Amino acid sequence: MNGAELRFGRGFLSGPSGSAGAVVDESSQAEVVSKLRAAAGPPSPHGVSDTSGRGALPRFDRRAFLVAGVVFVLLMALATRYGFDRDELYFFDAARHLQGGYVDQPVLVPLLARVTLTLFGVSLVGLRVWSALAAFATVLVGALIARELGGERRAQLLAALGTATMPVLLAADHIGGPTAIDILAWALLALVTLRVGRTGNPRWWLVGGLVLGMGLTNKHSVGSFGVAVAIGLLLSGGRRLVLNWWFLACALIAAAFTIPDLWWQAHNGWPTFAMTHELNRENGGAVNIVTWVVGQLLIASIVLVPVWIVGLRHLWRSRRPEQRALVRAYALLFLLFAITTGAKVYYLAGSYVYLLAAGAVALDGWLAAKPRRRPLLLAALAVSTLIALPIVLPVLPASSVRATYNLNQTAGESIGWSQLVASVHKVWSSLPLATRYHAEFFTANYGEAGAINELGRGLPIAVSGHNNEWWWGPGNPNATTIVAVAPGPLDTTGYAGYLHTFCRHVRTVATLRNPYRIHNQEWHGHIYLCTGLSKSWSKLWPSLRNYS
Repeated sequence: MNGAELRFGRGFLSGPSGSAGAVVDESSQAEVVSKLRAAAGPPSPHGVSDTSGRGALPRFDRRAFLVAGVVFVLLMALATRYGFDRDELYFFDAARHLQGGYVDQPVLVPLLARVTLTLFGVSLVGLRVWSALAAFATVLVGALIARELGGERRAQLLAALGTATMPVLLAADHIGGPTAIDILAWALLALVTLRVGRTGNPRWWLVGGLVLGMGLTNKHSVGSFGVAVAIGLLLSGGRRLVLNWWFLACALIAAAFTIPDLWWQAHNGWPTFAMTHELNRENGGAVNIVTWVVGQLLIASIVLVPVWIVGLRHLWRSRRPEQRALVRAYALLFLLFAITTGAKVYYLAGSYVYLLAAGAVALDGWLAAKPRRRPLLLAALAVSTLIALPIVLPVLPASSVRATYNLNQTAGESIGWSQLVASVHKVWSSLPLATRYHAEFFTANYGEAGAINELGRGLPIAVSGHNNEWWWGPGNPNATTIVAVAPGPLDTTGYAGYLHTFCRHVRTVATLRNPYRIHNQEWHGHIYLCTGLSKSWSKLWPSLRNYS
């Protein structure tokens, strides 16, 4: 029961004037009001509505739709800048090989890429619209979480703005891929958890099962968040929220979504375990812990670091099991990811949506106490966002990317693919027809294979030993000439020596460049012509697998 429900007039308690036996004396009235107020509990701090029970939530601030719309329009306006990211080219390749699961991802993003191919062809806008829609939804979820925590319209707007200006959200949701959907899934699961705790209605876990299930078809990491939240609830006194049939139904619904992936993994020797081990070897360890800790300060706008820290404290001090569970989940995964995948600083990005929302709610009263506080915070947020934009989004001319490449490689890695394909085409055209008949394109990474396959009109299909490309086979099993494509020294060194392990003759026939002289992974890579295979190409293929 909230404060609004305690505003009774004298007539409610005393009845109609002159009604026999209906009049309640003043002492009885005071006693009733006192008991009702005691049942409602103490007033909520910071001037927010009490949402500890099933009371009405504050009105939703529709300005959040405007904030989300601005983010969507911005992302779509920049969608065609520069070119494809190497992962996007790989997703298109995966879309042409739809299967229950993949070495490095579940099926959702390849499925969306297949829809894009069907509707739009190989299109930047068609692929990136999915991530832009996820960004739109994530901003709204940030505002909804603030509302779920009792935040009034000002707090909801600040939560929406905080989410919309997260550098990781702008960078990830500019590219078509799983990270955008993963951030949304984490935020939605946090919202459902808060709703279950606030209302005491475990039926909301059915929605949680759908959210978790869809998240698991996109990326496995949301499963770790779901497990961490369940552990957090058990440790925070929320056993009744977990030990019920509805939570079991949630788990079963989520598990049902993973059946295609599990089926594929089981029938192929569980290759994702080998892939995960390799990623942990590359990105984990003590050397990357500092990278992880520093990286967490850059997930949200640097100006809002105090806001999400206050949000963390606010959730913990609430003493409510569902809110404390989110803190425990954050702490548990912070430590886990720091040790195992510290270089992947964005793995925890979805948690900052609910931490920013909680901070916005906690600070609402403080910001409103003095008229200048909120405008100053918003002005600082605007400045920090303007500074970050050239780093996280392709707003600068392509020739200026060299200045920001060391801070964010994504923009630089989307430049030069058309030049790579043109170089490959030139080499292919120079080969005699008889040689072409027994030739095969082989690339060092999936981005190069994707570029040839998706952008190289008139070229034969390229194969690669990288990640799931290896599982699609060697192409021509009887190939005797290999046209190999490898990135430059920033990514790979000694590739000619590697080719010599199975080719007697290796000759460099082209060098990869881009018109803006951006020293990205492909810069000064090479195209090699390899002949004299030590074994047949089909027998060599099992030894060419590479996970990274």
